Amino acid sequence: MTKDLLSIMDLSAEEMKQLFDLTADLKAKQKRREPHAILAGKTLGMIFAKPSTRTRVSFQVGIYQLGGVGLYLSGNDLQLGRGETIADTAKVLSRYLDGIMIRTFNHQDVVDLATNGTIPVINGLTDLLHPCQVLADMFTIQEKLGDYRGKKIVFVGDGANNMANSWVEGAALGGMHLVIMAPEGHEPDSKILQATESARESSGGTYTFADSTSSDMLKDANVVYTDVWASMGPEAEAAARKAKMQPFQLNSEFMSKCKPDTLIMHCLPAHRGDEITDDVLDSANSIVFDEAENRLHVQKAIMATLME
Repeated sequence: MTKDLLSIMDLSAEEMKQLFDLTADLKAKQKRREPHAILAGKTLGMIFAKPSTRTRVSFQVGIYQLGGVGLYLSGNDLQLGRGETIADTAKVLSRYLDGIMIRTFNHQDVVDLATNGTIPVINGLTDLLHPCQVLADMFTIQEKLGDYRGKKIVFVGDGANNMANSWVEGAALGGMHLVIMAPEGHEPDSKILQATESARESSGGTYTFADSTSSDMLKDANVVYTDVWASMGPEAEAAARKAKMQPFQLNSEFMSKCKPDTLIMHCLPAHRGDEITDDVLDSANSIVFDEAENRLHVQKAIMATLME
């Protein structure tokens, strides 16, 4: 396996399967309260340029349950914000730590950190990609439906954000049928679409973009997925985006176009009443909080694989 996890495409299809097998094992151990301190004595540095609930708590709890220690490092704790280069920071931290998780804005910063460091780097989120979330999502789909391969996922809302980009990668590697349902001009990153073509061909996965909430696209969906319309970064565009995205809101009318057993997912935090209504988020078909829990278990498997 690659030294780092910056993108889902750093994995092979077989490595992703092995990661999910380990996730299931670690989750079962945790549910039984069975010790699994396989990273005893190891230290994870957690760099946060963006605030977080799930990423912060799940990684810190996860490294603790694996027997290691997590160090929270904000912009005020590092010299990065005061002129030190990423390369120098990477070289220094590599001498102190056993792994780094970073949640930041510019994806190139994460690449540079991994390139210049000698320890594993895990992408906890950038403006381009959110691999840990989509891996947790795919594991959750496997739990609920028996397998992720061959399943149809309809991602609704802002198809140009980091979640949509990572879904393009996850679906390509995992042989899933992905539909991005979004306003025109909100397509995933073109370089990511191009880079995942061969993976789609190998896995049998497909990609479709739809700029309307067509019943034909929704009627056979296994999962409908949404995210906030204005993520961290473009909040200033929120009012304009809200008007543009309103037809893509997950509400009861939208869900009536889907099968009765279509699962509902959201990576959280949810802006209730915007991209999703209360009755949909809290419905029996919602597995939103199951996928949130699985961030912990999948990330434990990632740390165990990279840092052991």
